[in-house]
Amino acid sequence: MKNIEEKLIGFLSQGYCTPQIAALAKKTGEPATTLHYNIKRMEKEGKVASYKAAFDYSKLGKGFCTYVLLNLSPDEYADPERIAKDLSKFQEIESVDIVTGDWELIVKIRTRDVEEYYAFLRAVLSRKGITKMKSLNSLKQVKSEFVVLD
Repeated sequence: MKNIEEKLIGFLSQGYCTPQIAALAKKTGEPATTLHYNIKRMEKEGKVASYKAAFDYSKLGKGFCTYVLLNLSPDEYADPERIAKDLSKFQEIESVDIVTGDWELIVKIRTRDVEEYYAFLRAVLSRKGITKMKSLNSLKQVKSEFVVLD
């Protein structure tokens, strides 16, 4: 049988997942039709933005995870959302948050290893508008997206 794992991982990580109505019905004791109606209503109201698979990234060859704190230059400080949206376009960047305190952005980056991270850092984060950065490397992820990992 054809191995399409790489293709599936890409789609699952982009939100191509659906709730397991039958399993939810069994767990909650509610009819599947009631669950389906409520889920669709929550999606329509924007309460559910997306469904996503929770991965064990070390088994997918993306086990190096770094949180990068970023300071913006004075000319970019007034519109941190512009740089945040620009950074969001890169597949290595898992999340971008605009924050308060000593830093303007927190970026979560996931790569194969430190060498790939370094290449990404030099190519993407060494750009105009970012004046200072601090990397915090994750040693082990214990919980991700509400899922406790082994």
